[in-house]
Amino acid sequence: MRKSEFEKTQNPEYIHLPSLVVCPPTLVAHWAYEVNKFCDQLTVAQYSGNQAQRRHVRSIMSTLDIVVLSYDILRNDAKEILASQPIWNYCVLDEGHIIKNKKTQITKAVKMVRANHRLILSGTPIQNNVIELWSLFDFLMPGFLGTEKEFNHRYSKPISSSKDAKANSKEQAAGTLAMEALHRQVLPFLLRRVKEDVLHDLPEKIIQDYYCDLSPLQHQLYEDFSKKNMKEGEDEQMNDSVHVFKALQYLRKLCNHPRLVLTPQHPQYEQVMEDLNREGKNLSDISLSPKLSSLKQLLQECGIGIKHQQQSDSMDSGTECSAGHRVLLFCQMKSMLDIIEHDLFKNEMKEVTYMRLDGSIDANKRLSIVNQFNADPTIDVLLLTTRVGGLGLNLTGADTVIFVEHDWNPSADLQAMDRAHRLGQKRVVNVYRLITKNTLEEKIMGLQKFKTNISKTVVNRDNSSLKTMDTEQLVDLFKLGKDEAQQKDDGSGGSTGKKKTGAAAIMEEVGELWDDQQQYEEYDLDSFLKTMNK
Repeated sequence: MRKSEFEKTQNPEYIHLPSLVVCPPTLVAHWAYEVNKFCDQLTVAQYSGNQAQRRHVRSIMSTLDIVVLSYDILRNDAKEILASQPIWNYCVLDEGHIIKNKKTQITKAVKMVRANHRLILSGTPIQNNVIELWSLFDFLMPGFLGTEKEFNHRYSKPISSSKDAKANSKEQAAGTLAMEALHRQVLPFLLRRVKEDVLHDLPEKIIQDYYCDLSPLQHQLYEDFSKKNMKEGEDEQMNDSVHVFKALQYLRKLCNHPRLVLTPQHPQYEQVMEDLNREGKNLSDISLSPKLSSLKQLLQECGIGIKHQQQSDSMDSGTECSAGHRVLLFCQMKSMLDIIEHDLFKNEMKEVTYMRLDGSIDANKRLSIVNQFNADPTIDVLLLTTRVGGLGLNLTGADTVIFVEHDWNPSADLQAMDRAHRLGQKRVVNVYRLITKNTLEEKIMGLQKFKTNISKTVVNRDNSSLKTMDTEQLVDLFKLGKDEAQQKDDGSGGSTGKKKTGAAAIMEEVGELWDDQQQYEEYDLDSFLKTMNK
C-alpha cells in the first residue's frame, strides 16, 4: 500500500520501507509460513543460513516487504543489517520479553533498530519485576517512562518496598499509589487479548499433578547431599550465589535420574556402581528413576506404547485406556530427553513412534517437524525442550502434554502447555506434571500457581535475589521434606492440592534464577562435584 501510494503521490512519507520481525529461532520459518498463508501479496524473506545466504538477503532487503530473523542473528549481524537498511517501517518483536534485561547484547542490538512503528508481542511482558516493563518501553517509546533511575525512584522501589512483609501502612499505601500510577500510564499502550475472552469454543484444559517417590538410590544421594550442605551451612561458600545455583541444579537433576549426576567424578560413583552390579542392575535401569516408570504408566494409560492386542483387550473390558491420544513431552535438558529416548522408548516401549525437537535441530528444519507431527496421527509423541518447543508453535495435533521437568518460571511452562491448547484444538487438553514428592522440586512446583491466570495483572510480584537469603533459609532448600502426602495416595494420582513447605517465601520469589534463558547444562557439573569431595 505504501509503495502504490508513493508511486501516485511521490510523497516521501510513503516511500517503501520493509518491516522487520524478530523472534526466537524456532519461529523464523513459522512467521514466513504464516505471512505467505495469510498475506501472499507481501514478499517475505528469512534472514538465516550461512554468511553467503545472509549477505544475499541484505542485498535485496530494500525491495522486500518483510524480513524475519532471530534475536541471535540480529545480535551477531546488527551492524551489517542496519548498514543495508538504516530504517524500517515496522519493527515487531515476537516474544518481546526477551529484551527485559537492558544489559544483554540482544537487548542492545534490538534497541539499535530505527523504525517508524514498533510493536512487542508477548504472553508474559513481565515475569519478575517492574523494571522489565521499563526496558520494554525503552524500546517502544524511549523516554516515555523516564530514565531507569527515575523509573526506579517513582515506581520500582515503592512497589518493591510495599511487598516486604515488614512494610508499614505508609509504605504499603505508597506502593499501591505507585502501582495505580504505572497502570494509568502504560495501559493505553497495552492491547490484551486473553484466550478465554476471544476463543469461547476452545476445549477445556485440565492440569493434574502426577506424584512420584524417590528411588532408594535417589533418596540416598539426596539425603547425603542435604546433610553435607547442612553441615556446611555456616560456611561462607554456602552463601555464594553461584554455588547455590549449582547445588539447586544438582538436586533438580537428581530428582529426574541419578545418571544425570553420577559421573565418574562423583564421590560416591564407585560405591554406587559396585552396589548396582551386585544387584544385577546398571544406570539405564528405569527402576532407578520412578519418573520414568510413572511416565511409562501414564503413556500406557493414554493408549500409547502398548501392544495392539493389549489395547483391544483393555477397550473390550471397559477400562479407561484411551486410544488416539497424542503427546507433547517436555523436558528442560536435552540429556533427560536422551534418557527417555534410549532407556524408555528404545528399550522398554519399542511400539512408541516419536519425533524430537530441541536445540540440536537446525532452526530451518523445525517447522517441517511441527508440520509432520500435526499431519501424521501415527506419531505418538513429540519430545521437546521447553526453551525450543515452548514458544509460539502450533502443536494442536496433540491433546496431552506431559512435563517431566519444570521451569523455574511458571510462565515458561504455561506457554509450553498452550502449544496444544490453542486455536484449532478440538479435544480436551490434559496436562500432567511429574513431580517427585518431598523434594526441592515439590517445593518449587507448589509455588508455581499454575491454575492462576498470571496474565491478569500487568505487574507481578518483585523477586528477591539469593543474596537476600540467610544461611538458615538456604539450608532449608536442600532438606528432604516430610511426607505430607501420606494421607493421599501412593503417589501416582491426579491430586493437585499442596501446602507451601519450608522455603516457601524464598522459592515464591526465585523467578530470576535462570534469567535470560540460560541453558541448564551450561555449568560444569564435574567442577561442582569436586567441591563435594572436600
